[in-house]
Amino acid sequence: MSLDFLGLDTSNYTTSAALYDGERAVNSSMLLPVKQGEAGVRQSDAVFHHTRQLPEVFKGLEFPSSLRAVAASVRPRNVKGSYMPCFLCGQGAAEMIAMTHGIPCYHTSHQIGHILAALYSAKRLDMTDEPFIAFHVSGGTTDCLYCTPHRDDILEVREIGTSLDLKAGQLIDRTGLMLGLDFPCGIALEKLAVSYEGKIKAQPVMKGGNCCLSGFENKVQQLLREGHPREEIAYYTLDAVYRTVLSMTRHALDEYGSLPVIYAGGVMSDKLIQQRLAQGLDNVYFSEPQFSRDNAAGIAVFAYLMSQRRQQARDQ
Repeated sequence: MSLDFLGLDTSNYTTSAALYDGERAVNSSMLLPVKQGEAGVRQSDAVFHHTRQLPEVFKGLEFPSSLRAVAASVRPRNVKGSYMPCFLCGQGAAEMIAMTHGIPCYHTSHQIGHILAALYSAKRLDMTDEPFIAFHVSGGTTDCLYCTPHRDDILEVREIGTSLDLKAGQLIDRTGLMLGLDFPCGIALEKLAVSYEGKIKAQPVMKGGNCCLSGFENKVQQLLREGHPREEIAYYTLDAVYRTVLSMTRHALDEYGSLPVIYAGGVMSDKLIQQRLAQGLDNVYFSEPQFSRDNAAGIAVFAYLMSQRRQQARDQ
């Protein structure tokens, strides 16, 4: 089959483009450059870097002789007021491609892209036909979501719980920077954590289905002042995220019943967190790291699914 459905995602972390054929997705990505010691980039810088990097990302794909549809993430989430300038880069490129090729251009959210990419990687795109629970855990979100099928948006997403202060990815990156790691810090922090053999344990702070994570940053600063090993501090941080996500999952299952759960977002690419969640929960699914972190595969899947919906409507 030809990889003829294109997706574009220009987030605050990564420039991504992907092709999908209904079975197989190929993604090409480049991280945005971040200055030493800084945790991310300003929106104006993100727009500049996406503009420079999109042509390079396209070189990482083998385009078919024709495209059937293109889609782009145009907002962080499908809620009123959700907006970030960086997504204009992918949106503009997608709309120009659609006009020059005479093909449909579909718009969705970065969050929907994450969920669809994770479902694709877990071989569970069939879950889009029934209610399920999804997590989007990254530098900008720590969200537990109730997902149901939607005619126009593929998925309707309703928030069950979120972080009321610091996001999980922010906690991980701030800890990593304090330990002298380069941003983004998740992979390096995990490598430190897996070598820890002690018994330190974090206590999640929950308010119903919502969580609070800023206290863990204060604890990390305390551990540093007291001279605790870097490996211990790394493990404590990931343990805090694991126990928080576990508590949020159990709350959602208590509220909505025994639905399947998919975990998406860059933080959920951490194998240490994945393995511990899988040991304590049933009917849970995870993505491979390349489809859990920021990518455009889910956006390309969205283009395919929307095209299928439109074709079915025409056939009726």
